[in-house]
Amino acid sequence: MENYVYIALFAPLVGSLFAALFGDKPKTLITGVVTSFLLFVSWFASIRLLGYVGENTIVHVKMMDWIAAGNFNIDFGFVADQVSVIMMVTVTTVSTLVHIYSIGYMDHDKSFNRYFSYLSAFVFSMMILVMSDNFLGLFIGWEGVGLCSWLLIGFWYHKEDVSTSVNPAISPAYAANEAFIMNRIADLGMLIGIFMIYWNLGSLEYDTVFANIGSLSTGTITLIGIFLFIGAMGKSAQFPLHTWLANAMEGPTPVSALIHAATMVTAGVYLVVRSNEIYALIPNVGYFIACVGAFVAVFAASMALVNMELKRIIAYSTLSQLGYMFVAAGLGAYWIALFHLMAHAFFKSVLFLGAGNVMHAMDDEKYINKMGGLSKVMPWTMGIMTIASLALAGIWPFAGFFSKDKILETAFSSHHYFLWFMLWIGAGMTAYYSFRLIMVVFFGKENYKKDGKHPHEAYPYVIAAMLPLAVLAVIAGFFEEPFVEYVTAILPEYEPHVSSGTFMFLLVVTLGIALSGIALAVIKFSKGNFDEFFKKIGVHRVLINQYFIPDFYQKAICEPYGKLSEMAWKKIDMKIVDATVDFIAGFIYKTGDKARAMQTGNLSTNLKWMTLGLILLLAAIFIRPGM
Repeated sequence: MENYVYIALFAPLVGSLFAALFGDKPKTLITGVVTSFLLFVSWFASIRLLGYVGENTIVHVKMMDWIAAGNFNIDFGFVADQVSVIMMVTVTTVSTLVHIYSIGYMDHDKSFNRYFSYLSAFVFSMMILVMSDNFLGLFIGWEGVGLCSWLLIGFWYHKEDVSTSVNPAISPAYAANEAFIMNRIADLGMLIGIFMIYWNLGSLEYDTVFANIGSLSTGTITLIGIFLFIGAMGKSAQFPLHTWLANAMEGPTPVSALIHAATMVTAGVYLVVRSNEIYALIPNVGYFIACVGAFVAVFAASMALVNMELKRIIAYSTLSQLGYMFVAAGLGAYWIALFHLMAHAFFKSVLFLGAGNVMHAMDDEKYINKMGGLSKVMPWTMGIMTIASLALAGIWPFAGFFSKDKILETAFSSHHYFLWFMLWIGAGMTAYYSFRLIMVVFFGKENYKKDGKHPHEAYPYVIAAMLPLAVLAVIAGFFEEPFVEYVTAILPEYEPHVSSGTFMFLLVVTLGIALSGIALAVIKFSKGNFDEFFKKIGVHRVLINQYFIPDFYQKAICEPYGKLSEMAWKKIDMKIVDATVDFIAGFIYKTGDKARAMQTGNLSTNLKWMTLGLILLLAAIFIRPGM
């Protein structure tokens, strides 16, 4: 089965390199077809490994020696165990369908070939991240997805800043730089954590680290856990490193589906789940992670309540759902976090792809108040997005009902009632903003007619690429029992312990607030006053401006840093560094210019200088100390 490990890992890389051969050429359809096929090959290999890997059948391969310096030895090795295989199947399932969808979505883009090269490279980086058997390999994949996200978010780098009174926008180039820089800040924390692991344990391989981590002091383990989580906060956009996630919507919509559903932003959750044996020793850090997650679940959902930009609403939803995952992971329910990660990947990716259909049909319009009535012309997209929204809202029997309710049950059974209450409020918000979007976009007044737009349904094969994800968004929750049996072979077994009466109570109140959120959205829609309540209580401006946090960052960090950089440039670099270098260069030039007089080419003159040099040399010999 080792061959399947290599096939799953390197098939996306081959696709990326193939597409790169046509990178500077006009659109070549074969690049989209080949990269999609190779992603399917990777998916097939991952499925084979899913069926093969069991409690006693983990596949561990060493590809080659990687780094050997003194006592530092790291192999280029990969492991296919229960956790990595689940991630491999999730990543390749979503990525394959996103690639197929992209053939239609990017049909008229002049950089069609370059796009598929970047997209496959992105998947390859994520596969390295989840398949590596050591922290350094994970970090290589971690940085790879960061680089590829920069390329993809800024794919339309030629577009300028466009601002409106509704929601100030930014350019793709700025959004890409923001995501890249903010993640680099967080990655410094992760790198410190990795350094601490090696410094104290002399290894970065998972097996060795997890077997010996208990030998360290609690203080050291706590620092390692905190620094690793800082890296996770950046990659998974947890507060306060969250602002890049919504701005990342400036990239092509299939990129948003991939980044927000199965790859980059879930990497932070994967890191915590993979490092469960570290966090199990430091429950206080785990509780802090859970608190951050619960806060973000409500914080992000609140911003989605009033936002008018289609993809940003879904982006805030991703941010909120990541908070749910971190609550489960922080409370030690690692398999539940992984289960919600998988279920969320299916319904969130198809929700983004549906948004892509809508924007494509509306000539790249992104504000929902300029749409409306699209159910008449886009019935398939409407049906698929409604299914995904029901799964996101946690309505039975859709996938989100099983995975999200399990997280609320975990918080309640752990006696963290305030965390449960926050997640419960977040569930109501999620249902409301999800169906606010559905009602306005598909059943609202046909505002697009004012602009002379003629929306239409997507290509049939684009809809076909979305259907498997929609089906998984419906049925994935029913695989909870086999999922638990599979992953708890290496993850801690965890089952919320509540009485049958308490379980029914939680079920009713959670489902009740989700249904109430949907009903409220429908009622508000029928009355045409979605945002009036928020305006009356004076929070609409706060929510639409993201609590003014981006403005605070701009004024408190970016502008002072810019002024400091300008001062360093003009006062230090130009007047000290450059002046010193220029002085040295000028002195050497002038000295050389003066010395050039010696080089006359006259033999007599040359002999005189040679004689003088000989005398000086002899003098230096005779007068040196100790003679």
